Amino acid sequence: MLKATRQPDNPAPNVEASNGEHVEFAELWTPSEGQPTWRGPERLLLDSGQITLEQLDKARQRLTDNPRLTVLQALVLGGDIDDVTALKALAEYFHQPFKRVASAEVDPDVFALLPLDYLKAKHILPIRRAEEGIVVAITDPADIFLIEDIKRRLRTRVHFAVAPQADIQRAVEDLTVNPSQQVEEIIKDIQDDTVEVVEVKAEEVTDLEKIAGESPVIRYANYLISQAVKDGASDIHIEPGEKRLRVRYRVDGILFDQQAPPLQMHAAIISRLKIMANLDIAERRLPQDGRIRASVHGRNVDLRISILPIIHGEKCVIRILDNRSIMVGLEQLGMLEDTLEAFRHEILQPHGVVLVTGPTGSGKSTTLYSALQVMDSTRMNISTVEDPVEYELATVNQVHVHDKIGMSFSAALRSLLRQDPDVIMLGEIRDEETARIAVQASLTGHLVLSTLHTNDAPSSITRLINIGVEPYLISAAVNAVLAQRLVRRICPNCKAPVSELPTTEQAYLKRIGVQLDAVFRGAGCEKCRQTGYKGRVGIYEFLELTDEVRDITSRGPTLNELRHAARDSGMRTLREDGLQKVASGQTTIEEIMRVTET
Repeated sequence: MLKATRQPDNPAPNVEASNGEHVEFAELWTPSEGQPTWRGPERLLLDSGQITLEQLDKARQRLTDNPRLTVLQALVLGGDIDDVTALKALAEYFHQPFKRVASAEVDPDVFALLPLDYLKAKHILPIRRAEEGIVVAITDPADIFLIEDIKRRLRTRVHFAVAPQADIQRAVEDLTVNPSQQVEEIIKDIQDDTVEVVEVKAEEVTDLEKIAGESPVIRYANYLISQAVKDGASDIHIEPGEKRLRVRYRVDGILFDQQAPPLQMHAAIISRLKIMANLDIAERRLPQDGRIRASVHGRNVDLRISILPIIHGEKCVIRILDNRSIMVGLEQLGMLEDTLEAFRHEILQPHGVVLVTGPTGSGKSTTLYSALQVMDSTRMNISTVEDPVEYELATVNQVHVHDKIGMSFSAALRSLLRQDPDVIMLGEIRDEETARIAVQASLTGHLVLSTLHTNDAPSSITRLINIGVEPYLISAAVNAVLAQRLVRRICPNCKAPVSELPTTEQAYLKRIGVQLDAVFRGAGCEKCRQTGYKGRVGIYEFLELTDEVRDITSRGPTLNELRHAARDSGMRTLREDGLQKVASGQTTIEEIMRVTET
């Protein structure tokens, strides 16, 4: 139920909204003479057709019996609207975002900034730091005294969001459970058959199912992996601090805190993971890397373990490689139709270089693996050189790079060229030697697919020039470059149109000269962990080396010259591709701002 806020006897000061606008309290409470003038949040509901004038009149009659109620509360009591609808109207009226919240998105350090008793009594949830301030969820944006008190206590800029009281209470309860009790609850609920982790030791494969219930540490380690796979996480972070242990999952590119065991369990958990990855449990001063093969809920996954000593102990990051996430068709990557057809055309050419570029975690490997699936591996010799081999492909010859023994990218590629290949996929072009061999391979009749780490498609050309490849060779060999990023998809279960954009997003669109007719956002639900997002989709920038672009490339151009030539040839930028996906309701302006230059 919405919290009751008394109608003030005297005029109250203005309320400052999150976008800097001011709302007069008189607009909420002052009716016109004779008949009421609906100027508060209920007017928004009336204008949008969510309630009728008849329902408003009945709500007003209820106020006569209980003058402490607000109009919105009277509408809720009458069953005309639910709590969430009322809160959304209240949030919109005060120009503040409505947000479903959960403990998983709360930064524990920010949560601890205010006393627990205060949070419970006032239904407040400090969530995270953002834009030189702190995001705080409240239930009543009309309570200016509480808002000012929060600002006074935090002594920093505060970004308020309106959230259901039940969400805030649940999150506060989750975050205040004793750590020892948390891990006991976690371990108690784990079923022995939910995860079967197998260790890889040389050629020996050991089944851990028999020992899954022997120790709380073993069961927790198995749970950690099982739950991460279930949640669709790409990485697990285990980070020791001075006073507590932090466990986080990276889901859809964003890190979320998880319930963590006591700090005292940290060493035992790390030792258990080291044993599973065949690492040295006695070595705590040097970094170590290992691998675990696991079967989780019937799904085969590879886990890459990285151990790094930090000041409070050993930090562990586990990368989860799931075949089901990588084995997708080109059509499922989210390319616009013209980009998809152009990219498909280039990867089916008999020779040339096709580059996929972007930062770590932008989906480059997925794109390359999807490209390999398009090819006819029964009639072609397809080989890859990777460090490491991320996913095993049944009909592809895959080579694992071992720099320590001299099996570098360039050495592997040189040997591979004697294996009569049709298509070569290079995990990454790292140096001049590898780049030169790749270019020469393409010029002698092979198709070469590879990746680079650059910010956009034109930058890939200048990167090759900078590492030592002659411009005329690049012009002759490179067919196309695909730059990409991953943005979060709006959750289809709670997707809703946005009536008014936040100030920062309005300013962003104005600055780049773009106007959007309709914008959507996820309100947050159980299916998306109250984030408003579920899954990810790519945004792309495809540069095809037309005759004009090849001509400029051969002359050793500057990056700006290349960008102008690319635009003249019809290249759509990452931002433009992303905004088209905003317009089609796939993602948000917030996501485009997060992954592209603003």
